[in-house]
Amino acid sequence: MKNMKQTISRRAFVKASAVAATLTIIPRHVLGAEGKPATSDRLNIAGVGVGGMGASNLAACESENIVALCDVDAGGYAAKTFEKYPKAKAYKDFRVMFDQQKDIDAVIVATPDHSHAVVALAAIRRGKHVYVQKPISHSIYEARIITEEARKYKVMTQMGNQGHSGEGTRQIYEWINAGAIGSIREIHAWTNRPVWPQGVEVDRPKETPPVPASMDWDLWIGPAAMRPYHPIYHPGTWRAWWDFGTGSLGDLGCHILDAPFWALKLKYPVSAEGCISTYWNGLWDPCPPKNEQYPRSTIVRFKFPEREGLPAVNLTWWDGGMLPPRPDELEEGRKMGDDDGGVLFIGDKATLMCGCYGRSPRIIPETKMKEFKQPEKTLARVPGGEQGHEKDWIRSCKDGKPASSNFDHSGPLSEMVLMGNLAVRFPNRRILWDGEKMTVTNDADANAYVRRNYRQGWTL
Repeated sequence: MKNMKQTISRRAFVKASAVAATLTIIPRHVLGAEGKPATSDRLNIAGVGVGGMGASNLAACESENIVALCDVDAGGYAAKTFEKYPKAKAYKDFRVMFDQQKDIDAVIVATPDHSHAVVALAAIRRGKHVYVQKPISHSIYEARIITEEARKYKVMTQMGNQGHSGEGTRQIYEWINAGAIGSIREIHAWTNRPVWPQGVEVDRPKETPPVPASMDWDLWIGPAAMRPYHPIYHPGTWRAWWDFGTGSLGDLGCHILDAPFWALKLKYPVSAEGCISTYWNGLWDPCPPKNEQYPRSTIVRFKFPEREGLPAVNLTWWDGGMLPPRPDELEEGRKMGDDDGGVLFIGDKATLMCGCYGRSPRIIPETKMKEFKQPEKTLARVPGGEQGHEKDWIRSCKDGKPASSNFDHSGPLSEMVLMGNLAVRFPNRRILWDGEKMTVTNDADANAYVRRNYRQGWTL
């Protein structure tokens, strides 16, 4: 009996010690202001840029506490978001928000592209998890710095390319790596973008209408060079302008190019070459850029070297109504991709086609698809797929395991997309690229755009 009592006592002590340990080790995300335990295990989330896509991202995070909202324009699209979350504190300047509100755990950044980096880095360096819309930055250098800083500060990250959490992208990865279509040396990807006014025939407006009373134009301009307010920039159409957006490639490239980038382990191209066109009088005509907008249509040719036992790959991007040659094996009357775009993976055994976001992958023709025996699933699935993308980030903030499109993946993907834009800026010149050193090796003019200049008062 004495030995039994000692055993029970020892067991009770071990159990009590384990319980005490779980009570004293409190994860960072459940700590409130000044390190005090929060009242629940829900994250305190702030949104920066809360109209449009930012509103959608916040809506997907309503299982958590939405504690702060920041937008330079309290009217327009953002007004409804401010009304929807009346308990959240409202700000116009993200810097003021970070200085004044200490209970924020995680930040959603859905501003125009030119402000992604300054907002995201301010959050990361304060130890806050970040969800950043695509691409994660406006320049290649910014994407590299954001990725490295997120790793340094050990924060959880996610880029807003929902297709990376989808079933189709995972199937493409598994099929290609199981050898379903053989070795791949050629890829074509395309989009219907732009669906906003854009093209070399559009000039900077000369009119200077008054700034809306609800808006702080100086904050909207942020790190870019100052210019007068005009509704041609805000809302929405900023994507067309070099100073603010990243064009069709930035808008859809991070969605459409994600599957080939991941499945084929592409990382840095060794070169990129851009060709631009405009639709004029019913004809497609090459022409030089004359102003500050992205061209109406582009073709960008990337070359990737051999890597991890895979052959070199040529990847061609088409946008603005331009399309790759239709594969002979695609049945007559059948659509290439979907309404937003798609990808053709040309293998030495067969061709694989998918839509935007990696959706609906099929080996073509359909007779080959019906004969195809799908391999076992080797990748974990994200609950909810594309619709679970934001929740996957929330989960990562809580358990410390990387989200599906964390910056270790989406940072280099953003760099590739922005490298394509660099080639578009200097068309009909092959830009040779040293990705590791982040340097254009053959063109000093192009190399000057790897990093951007910031307006006085703004910096990384």
